Amino acid sequence: MRVLSALPVLAGLFLASSSALAQDASPAKGIYTCTTADGRKLTGDRPIPECLAREQRVLNPDGSQRTTLPPFLSPEDKAAKDAADRRAAADRIAQQDAIRRDRTLMLRYPNEASHQRARNAALDDATKAMRSSERRIKDLTVERKPLLDEAEFYKGKPLPGKLKQALDANDASIEAQEVLIENQKAELVRINKSFDAELARLKKLWAGATPGSLPPLGELPQTAPPPTPKR
Repeated sequence: MRVLSALPVLAGLFLASSSALAQDASPAKGIYTCTTADGRKLTGDRPIPECLAREQRVLNPDGSQRTTLPPFLSPEDKAAKDAADRRAAADRIAQQDAIRRDRTLMLRYPNEASHQRARNAALDDATKAMRSSERRIKDLTVERKPLLDEAEFYKGKPLPGKLKQALDANDASIEAQEVLIENQKAELVRINKSFDAELARLKKLWAGATPGSLPPLGELPQTAPPPTPKR
């Protein structure tokens, strides 16, 4: 019963193969040859039904190869092949991107001195921001002193609303600057890690490694945000 049920499918595949190669078979008739799964070599003047699931060579009358008839795939096999083709295409694109990134990196940094200058510039920006926050904290501390002096007159008593509001605002401003400083410290660490990884890759490229042949740099782990300082 299975053989009988498969006959319409084989017949359809046979007709499809004959139609698909009709143009290829003219003006000279093609000679089809293949090797079956059990090792038999078959030859015919049209696609060979026993080899529908295998590759068939199409020869010219003089014996030279004209083309190759690929196996006829089931819907499941075709879907698997399409998925594999998509993965292969994605891999090719990723490889091309890796080559382009490495070449761009080498153009940007032709030597270690140029890379160090870029590192220094990036670190300088973060350091300046941190120093600015430190100066702001000093200013806020100076502004806080007269507020504390005034609060001394109200020991054991509720502070006036305006004074309490000023002290609370000063506290909040100092805490905000402390958070900024911690963020900039974390940024300095991240910058150095990034440039260290980049420099290690560049040294291999400068030494002759083929662009795109090295493992990707990957994403550096994100620095966890520092806890909010408690006063």
